[in-house]
Amino acid sequence: MSNPVTVITGSRKGIGRFLADHYRAKCHTVVGCSRQAIPEPMDGYEHFCADVTDEQAVKAMMSAVWEKHGRLDHIINNAGIAATEHFLLTNTQTARRIYDTNVIGSIIVCREAARLMKKRGYGRIVNLSTIATSLHLAGEAVYASSKAAVESLTRILARELGGFGITVNAVGPTPVDTDLIRAMPQQAVQAVIDRQSIRRPGVCGDIAHAIDFFLDPASDFVTGQVLYLGGF
Repeated sequence: MSNPVTVITGSRKGIGRFLADHYRAKCHTVVGCSRQAIPEPMDGYEHFCADVTDEQAVKAMMSAVWEKHGRLDHIINNAGIAATEHFLLTNTQTARRIYDTNVIGSIIVCREAARLMKKRGYGRIVNLSTIATSLHLAGEAVYASSKAAVESLTRILARELGGFGITVNAVGPTPVDTDLIRAMPQQAVQAVIDRQSIRRPGVCGDIAHAIDFFLDPASDFVTGQVLYLGGF
């Protein structure tokens, strides 16, 4: 496939920014979004200031992509937020903010993307989960459960969208050096790494490699899968 159109949410920094650069290098037309503008323009990249929880903003972005390019091949749902604290200390406002971004945002983006992909009978949707869900990590009740909802969404959408040539999968990264991980106690991060089969921190390239597999046109028989990294 030449010059596929790939939309990446939460692309201003961290994993999302790495993925934007990764797919630009692969000659994708990359469209990204975040709540804030990017510091500088990049060749082969288009940026929208859009919050994934804002339904009208997401619809406007998808309409602009379709109007300009006439196609949407890939969605990478990377936008997400987290909080690490004991469940008894978690306030309702924090819980709602996490669920709005991680769950409602994913629902909106997947739905609007799938409507466009259905027109061409082709699409790849990749959602970002976390190993915190499979490990049931203490201190991650709201974050991990929000990503559990994303995993369930992934599996159900795979069934509902498979007939339209759209695959839906998810990647669950291990701790990667991002703002989120830097804010966590190092002892807690190391405890997670020690439970992995491969005991090292993850890097953004590990995530990109897994996503590459799911986006490959030859992966058209792979859907509804959640791939955890690091070995658990």
